[in-house]
Amino acid sequence: MDSIRIRGGKPLYGKIEISGAKNAALPLMVASLLTDETVTLSNLPHVADISTLINLLCQHGADAKMNGQNDANGCTGGRTLAITARNITSTEAPYDIVRKMRAGALVMGPLLARVGKARVSLPGGCAIGTRPMNLHVSALEQMGAEINITGGYMDAVAKNGLRGAEIRFDTVSVGATENLLMAASLAKGTTVLENAAKEPEITDLIKLLRQMGADIEGDETDRLVIRGVDKLHGAQHRVMPDRIETGTYAIAAVITGGRLELTNTEAGLIRSVLDILIEAGAEIVITTDGLIVSRTGPGVRGVDIMTMPYPGYPTDMQAQMMALMTICDGAAMITETIFENRFMHVPELARLGANITVHGHSALVRGVNRLVGAQVMATDLRASVSLVLAGLAAEGETVINRVYHLDRGYERLEEKLAACGADIERIMAV
Repeated sequence: MDSIRIRGGKPLYGKIEISGAKNAALPLMVASLLTDETVTLSNLPHVADISTLINLLCQHGADAKMNGQNDANGCTGGRTLAITARNITSTEAPYDIVRKMRAGALVMGPLLARVGKARVSLPGGCAIGTRPMNLHVSALEQMGAEINITGGYMDAVAKNGLRGAEIRFDTVSVGATENLLMAASLAKGTTVLENAAKEPEITDLIKLLRQMGADIEGDETDRLVIRGVDKLHGAQHRVMPDRIETGTYAIAAVITGGRLELTNTEAGLIRSVLDILIEAGAEIVITTDGLIVSRTGPGVRGVDIMTMPYPGYPTDMQAQMMALMTICDGAAMITETIFENRFMHVPELARLGANITVHGHSALVRGVNRLVGAQVMATDLRASVSLVLAGLAAEGETVINRVYHLDRGYERLEEKLAACGADIERIMAV
């Protein structure tokens, strides 16, 4: 497996263009299954999860054309993807594909809505918690589907098609909201989703579905009303900027004591992250095309955070902020309320000299004077980038192993950081 080597201690200066959002692009791609016409998406990130989902859509009979070629890592090159699912030739989403990422399970709603059946493997992805499918299953059953879970697969049938229903999610779930939004767009009658997720990626999906002819109300609220239509058509859509990548590079500027201009993004997407960074001692300048992030003083102030559904502090930025707090003056309490296993990066940060004590869902981070490079191992996507951030600030050499997690969600990370002065390189497996 590849690894990344970093020689830390260098402030970052320069400009980084933010890629399109992986977490938005994946459900947008799945939405192509709702129509027999072409859906064209631009500003797609060049990451492994995109390629994995293309393989899954092709498994269902879709034709996918990207404006680039495959690279050495197996990622599909290019930024514009045209998907045409004229005929659904298979309704099975097999384990070998779905196990690689949770977004694969999103095909269940669209397949049920369009052809009345789906056989979908229980999903995989990062090992950060169980993230059960019960919310998806229960909601689709309320819409008339019959679903049995056997042998690691969800076998779903809607013999008379899906029908509108009033659904209230027990907990806020981005994936369940996305799945039901797509399913309800072609259902008979009106569907109301209560306690729905409000993340910007949900709004981006609604924008595409509307362009395809869907009738949806309630953007940016926790109550969505979807009036089913008989048919959806093709559309063109630009994927929103990646707010998690934006926040990650903002922290990179602060943790190294540098100054980075982040372009092709929007500060409003990460307001909760920026509020914490300002409290920690960062200076944020909003520009017409993004933001400029720097550190105002010699140190970082400790700030407590608690992850919450949007617009609260995002769970996908918890590990990165913990990396920053390892060098703070004082201490910080970090509480994780979304996923139960999202502190697996703590032992690896400790190998770099961090002082972190975990109590249940909270981690007390006591700032240290310095981090020192070491061999560490990535455990999931966001944990892996937290180790990159810590390595950038550490003295000496840090080697991060199992970086295939990074390739799932960050486009050209080493190249972007190196262009801003980081001493970072990928060590290819032999």
